[in-house]
Amino acid sequence: MTTSAASGEERPEVDPELLDDIEGDVSFGIEEINELLGELIEMRGDRKRRDAEIVGFRLGVSGEAPETLARIGARYDVSRDRVRQLHTRAVAQILREAQLSGHRAAGVFAARYPVGARDQQLVRALLVETYATDTDLAANELSYVKLRLAGHAGADAKRVAGFVMQRIMAWQKKTNRRLAKLHNAEPLATGEVNSWLGQVDWPNDGKAPAPLPIESARTLDGDDEGRGRFYLDKVGRDVGFDSGLEARLLRTLNASGLVETFQEQPNAVAYEMDDSERIFYPSIVARLTDRRVVLIDVQPLGHVGFHINRVKSAAGRAQAHANGWGWLVWTGSRIGIPDLLRCKVNGQVENRLRELVERGPVYWPAVQQLRAEVEMDLLDFVAVVLRNEWRWDRAPFRLIEGR
Repeated sequence: MTTSAASGEERPEVDPELLDDIEGDVSFGIEEINELLGELIEMRGDRKRRDAEIVGFRLGVSGEAPETLARIGARYDVSRDRVRQLHTRAVAQILREAQLSGHRAAGVFAARYPVGARDQQLVRALLVETYATDTDLAANELSYVKLRLAGHAGADAKRVAGFVMQRIMAWQKKTNRRLAKLHNAEPLATGEVNSWLGQVDWPNDGKAPAPLPIESARTLDGDDEGRGRFYLDKVGRDVGFDSGLEARLLRTLNASGLVETFQEQPNAVAYEMDDSERIFYPSIVARLTDRRVVLIDVQPLGHVGFHINRVKSAAGRAQAHANGWGWLVWTGSRIGIPDLLRCKVNGQVENRLRELVERGPVYWPAVQQLRAEVEMDLLDFVAVVLRNEWRWDRAPFRLIEGR
């Protein structure tokens, strides 16, 4: 059994081989860990900007999914092995600077990953966080950094981080055995897909949907060794995935009677972020048995309010609609963005947040102070951010009026 960070109650251990809703694992506790990690990385960036960028891209601290070493190498025109060396060196510097400065992160990390805890307890906690935040690609590095900041010796942190990766690799290996039983899960998968359809943003121009691409647009690191792969009979080939959340989505589409076929990473979507041109690859495009097509991007429930993800979603939606496709942000939960926009939030919480934002940029200490004064969980916060169209950045945290 694993304790849910949100409720404090025991629940079955999260296993991305199962259809498991991540709602119960979305919490300010996980967010605080990532905010503090982002703050430490930014401190390193004050001395050496490239160090901070490489670690940030690899660990996914901005709220985006972690990047492969190959993709980071392409950004800087260096080999993946060189990226690994630079990342390892930068992490060592970040850990050293955190220790020398007596940064407050040490106490928060130590409380979450106690030095006296058993390996099994630590592995379970780290696996829950990995699944709920879609960070499997960097699970080894993230786990190591978290444990070192908590005060664990280097050898102990490396051992536990290795156990985390062993568990993730075991999930990937036994996927093919589980796929043989997926047909028994068809009613469950069909019901889940049916529930998503109410959250799809469909185009209203009556345009016939464009055909599905016949191969992935993601070629640079499509066969990266950190990615999982399994054979899916609906498309008759091996399909790659970056995380347990993405694998769960693929298996659900493969088993559902509402889905005819699909293609992973079907297109590259260009978007602009702070005057910088960027590209992302939406997770999957699926053609339904009624001939409608939907472009789906995996964004963990706790991350849909980040400015970077909202900008990407706007670009993905525009491209989907230009193709006559629907657009869906899949959160790993029965709760989607339309639900968050409609959900009821304590009026005091929303009013206090509005007051803070109206006075100027809001930083993490102000949010912590507000939480000490009023009852507010992370999904309340995300809902208010989405409804007011504020800009929420991470690494470091900043909340301002929308731009």
